[in-house]
Amino acid sequence: MNSKEKIATRMPLVLSTAMLLSCVWGGSIALADEEVRSETVKFQDLNVDVPEGVQALYTRIHAAAKRVCSQTDPILRLAATTCAQKAEANAIRKLNLSQLTAYYKAKTGDKTQPLIAAR
Repeated sequence: MNSKEKIATRMPLVLSTAMLLSCVWGGSIALADEEVRSETVKFQDLNVDVPEGVQALYTRIHAAAKRVCSQTDPILRLAATTCAQKAEANAIRKLNLSQLTAYYKAKTGDKTQPLIAAR
């Protein structure tokens, strides 16, 4: 196979890659113009000192993260799962409830140890 044939067979791959990158770039510009979406998750009705309350709170946070990150555009839908995972992790980190954090780590398979400040 000579070099002209190699270039000709690679051209569709190069063009499709360029198209994909332009779609991702266009999507990121569109997202930059969007305001950041958020949702308040209320849980004053839950007892987070018992496993059932922690599980209910996690379910609410998980559902809210999926709603906030949902996308109708097929290209942007690919990023929705990652967005929801990050939103969920951020919400759980901000709440800083040890039982919820432990439940989240067990549910997601997160084996990292929490950072503990020492003096």
